[in-house]
Amino acid sequence: QVQLVESGGGSVQAGGSLRLSCAASGSTYSSYCMGWFRLPPGEEREGVAAIDRAGRTFYTDSVKGRFTISRDNAKNSLSLQMNSLKPEDTAIYYCAASRTGAACSGLLRDWAYGYWGRGTQVTVVS
Repeated sequence: QVQLVESGGGSVQAGGSLRLSCAASGSTYSSYCMGWFRLPPGEEREGVAAIDRAGRTFYTDSVKGRFTISRDNAKNSLSLQMNSLKPEDTAIYYCAASRTGAACSGLLRDWAYGYWGRGTQVTVVS
């Protein structure tokens, strides 16, 4: 198993930046494929970005060119650098881990992930 704890959320002006972090503990972190998901107010949870064991990255179209996912296996950590933030990026952001083939192929679906953090709130004000 792996335990996940997100941090770095907050309130920011549109056009600003935030960096989310996810600290992982438990089993071998490097064996997991990792993802970031978000839950906008009144909407369903959606996949934002994923990274496989080798560091290959995947993004949903709405964040391409603005968000960057990265991992540091030596520090058991995952990050999401978010630039040029928009009000529609407002959501609770979750870190997730998986060893499934679906997740590791970049499929941004929450059913492909079995381990979740509790989330961190990101609010972008215009």
